[in-house]
Amino acid sequence: MSYIEMKNIYKVYPPDVIALEEVNFSLQKGEIHSLIGENGAGKSTLMKILYGLVHSSSGQIYINGNEVKINSPSDAINFGIGMVHQEFMLIPSFKVYENVILGMERTKKFGVINKEEAINELEELTKRYGFDLDLNAVTSDLSVAARQKVEILKLLYRKVDILIFDEPTAVLTPQETEQLFTEIKSMKEMGKTIIFISHKLDEVLEISDRITIMRSGRIVSSIENKNLTKSNLAKMMVGKEVILSVTKKPIEPGQIILKTENLTVDFKQSKHKFLQDINIYVRAGEIVGLAGIEGNGQLELVEAIIGDTQTLKGKIYIDKNDISNKSITERRSLISYIPSDRKKFGLALNASLAENLTMTHHLGNNLSKFRYFINWKKAKFFSSNLLKQYNIVARGINDLPKHLSGGNQQKVILAREFSLDAPFLLLDQPTRGLDVGSIEYVHDVILKMRDKGKAILLISADLDELLSLSDRIYVIRNGTIVAELNPNVHNKEEVGEYMLGGKE
Repeated sequence: MSYIEMKNIYKVYPPDVIALEEVNFSLQKGEIHSLIGENGAGKSTLMKILYGLVHSSSGQIYINGNEVKINSPSDAINFGIGMVHQEFMLIPSFKVYENVILGMERTKKFGVINKEEAINELEELTKRYGFDLDLNAVTSDLSVAARQKVEILKLLYRKVDILIFDEPTAVLTPQETEQLFTEIKSMKEMGKTIIFISHKLDEVLEISDRITIMRSGRIVSSIENKNLTKSNLAKMMVGKEVILSVTKKPIEPGQIILKTENLTVDFKQSKHKFLQDINIYVRAGEIVGLAGIEGNGQLELVEAIIGDTQTLKGKIYIDKNDISNKSITERRSLISYIPSDRKKFGLALNASLAENLTMTHHLGNNLSKFRYFINWKKAKFFSSNLLKQYNIVARGINDLPKHLSGGNQQKVILAREFSLDAPFLLLDQPTRGLDVGSIEYVHDVILKMRDKGKAILLISADLDELLSLSDRIYVIRNGTIVAELNPNVHNKEEVGEYMLGGKE
């Protein structure tokens, strides 16, 4: 008998979108079970139903053979099921132990929190599972990996037996990922059961006992992790062969397109300089990667380049134009920009695809009439061509981005930005949250832009992506460039050491 069984699960979103169709998922006690699939395959929806965040349209859930109703996360916790989300749910100003016990405080007389008892129990948990955490540290001072441990500790403190990890390694270095895997294996040895959701197939193969593959709201296979390869998994996910390696043509870079000179920027939440004396350059026909643990200045550099924040000192040049004091609109003729958050910054989710695809293009002369008005006949023709050119799966140019999968939303942004004909491309996490099929497509388009002579600055938390696409890599730590590396010479473990401060 399975530990957890989800039987005949359907989820239909009005009016007629079928997210899950007759899904039967089983989980054995004490296993590490990976759940993989393309964007929109239904894996997150299925796990949200198990955790009580989403209600199924029909179907049953059984724990140890007994049918249960999970209507909320608190129900799930009571049944021993916990979830570690991609977006951490922590209060930054709280100490670690305060975040862990929040909502589960034990009190002494007169309602005073029994801090000593809580800390003693948490110290026992951290020792048992090998967590290196300062329980009295302020959460905002912790690294991303440490904050993730706090989230896991919250669940262990609540005595859950099943932990669902949703893309847990998305922003971790190789060393931090290795440590997380050690901790997950330790939890398994202690009798915990793990569900691991990831797009990184090499990690899935490394950590899993069993793997379930979903496609188009259905489970296509649930198999033991024996004699499997990344190619096997990718083909089952996508339904066709996927080229997982990147083939890059040798190219001689041209003139310098992007250049920063002693760029220094104030960090918005403090009086300290966060970007300090950044000197980088990107040449035509070159992809330059930027590696760094999230929160070390990447966002500030992006905002400085696009004009969303003011520099304290220094210069920014694009194609020999000093843009340091230019407005965002003035910079747009020189910059194609893929933001890290496609829904928040890249798209107007409730505007039509035609409107989204023509944004920024309307500032030029091609789609305008009388300079101030969009020629909608031209705009619709232009948009229709982009849908075909970039293989965007949609019902037409009047469809809304919110109805598209994550991969197709990203294609809309790529289509708009790469058709601007700007000399410089700023790509911030261009494949974050995408499946292997969509990643293959995005990588191919990026390399075509390189071959056309575009200068590309690529920011990514995926070191495999940076090493395979980049011609050079800068490493940023604490707002400073600490290394310039050759991807043909350095591996991701070495890049990770620079990111963590293990190398200078």
